[in-house]
Amino acid sequence: MFRSRAIIVRKNHIALIKRQRDGQEYYVIPGGGMEPGETPEQTAIRESREELGLSITIERLLAKIIFHGREQYYFLARATGGHFGTGAGPEMTGKYPPERGTYTPVWIPLREIGNINLFPPPIAELLGRAAAQGWPEQAVEIRIDL
Repeated sequence: MFRSRAIIVRKNHIALIKRQRDGQEYYVIPGGGMEPGETPEQTAIRESREELGLSITIERLLAKIIFHGREQYYFLARATGGHFGTGAGPEMTGKYPPERGTYTPVWIPLREIGNINLFPPPIAELLGRAAAQGWPEQAVEIRIDL
């Protein structure tokens, strides 16, 4: 099973999910796990709609992270419709138990990526470099075996 995430940038801001859980505050890129029959791209599109309320178009694969043998795909995407902050997924509508914490969609200036607690760290580093130097021309693959 894989996970897919959409890196959506508009006017030099990136769409993120602000998480607060167990006294911690951190940010993640919108996305989640696949459903039966989905491709990584379809998963990123569905999750963006569920978590952010946005319709997106996938532009290209930006990174693939292999974390303990599980694949995570990060797609550069563009919002094409919808209304930011209207996601109706269970995490966004309070259907998860309180111990799962809060999920808040936010736009963060891309140049501020280095100043927030964005997970996973390799993606934060990639986005920080992209803010300064532009997007990498080829998709990168990162292996994390902690």
